[in-house]
Amino acid sequence: MAIINSTYTGPPVYLFNGHLETVIPSLFRKITDVVYEREKIPTPDGDFLNLDWSLVGSSKLLIVSHGLEGDSERHYAKALVKLFNSSGVDVLVWNNRSCGGEINLTPVLYHHGASYDLDSTVSHVLQMRNYKEIYLTGISMGGAQTLKYLGEKGNDLPAVIKRAAVYSTPCNLLASANTLKFRSNAFYKNRFLGKLKAKIRAKALQFPDLIDLDLLERVRDFDSFDTYFTARLHGFKDARDFYTSVSADKWMPAIEIPTLVINAVNDPLLGPECYPVALAEKRAVLTLEMPKRGGHTGFVVSGNEFTWAEHRVREFLLNGG
Repeated sequence: MAIINSTYTGPPVYLFNGHLETVIPSLFRKITDVVYEREKIPTPDGDFLNLDWSLVGSSKLLIVSHGLEGDSERHYAKALVKLFNSSGVDVLVWNNRSCGGEINLTPVLYHHGASYDLDSTVSHVLQMRNYKEIYLTGISMGGAQTLKYLGEKGNDLPAVIKRAAVYSTPCNLLASANTLKFRSNAFYKNRFLGKLKAKIRAKALQFPDLIDLDLLERVRDFDSFDTYFTARLHGFKDARDFYTSVSADKWMPAIEIPTLVINAVNDPLLGPECYPVALAEKRAVLTLEMPKRGGHTGFVVSGNEFTWAEHRVREFLLNGG
């Protein structure tokens, strides 16, 4: 059985519920002294990905996958860069298509199941660099992409990839999407929808015959957005087909390297099916840690520049604990 008791004791007293634990760090947390070197690589379908590197001359590399409408500049990404660099590990944060400050070339944007772009990133690293050990981590959507990639590869995963750790991860995408229908989660729904609509408007400038902007303005919920835009742009029938087709838990049983999943019990964006208890009980390679507190990508530690989850990821990946 690989379900463990969490060491996280909780946030400062002023973050007294899961929403505050989620929103305050997202809006106000700043990480300084991180400088990237950007590399642009082609994708097999004629698009590109922007990879942001922070190198310390290591034989070990951490690859970070960011969350929905995030990029390499998000506080959690820069914190992992800073923390792992301080431990003598190179870090690469790859930006999903249209993220990182530059719109991509094809109609395809990105989504929770876009493990093919993580695969392109890993393949590029293996071709161009000579690392002895590679670790994968992902936050929220990036965690789902990471889990799906690991399961898709299974026993064919490159041997240099040793361990993985993800947190605040929607292991079951439908269950996570359903949380955005709650009135208490209207803030998250409106924030994500606003950013994604802006992306679709930018995409309409490239492909005016492909995007119905009048329909876009009438969209008020994620079921509609994902049915009329995400699904259509990425080859799915509708929102439900999209959610069930790409959900990470379909591939997680095939993961073959030690992998840590950290999901807080009070995460407002994770439904019950996002906690893979039954799978963790059956597969020792999967470690599930469910702190009572933490919110979504929160896990604040009073007086510490880094969050508990960031320290925990480093401990698991580098020390095997």
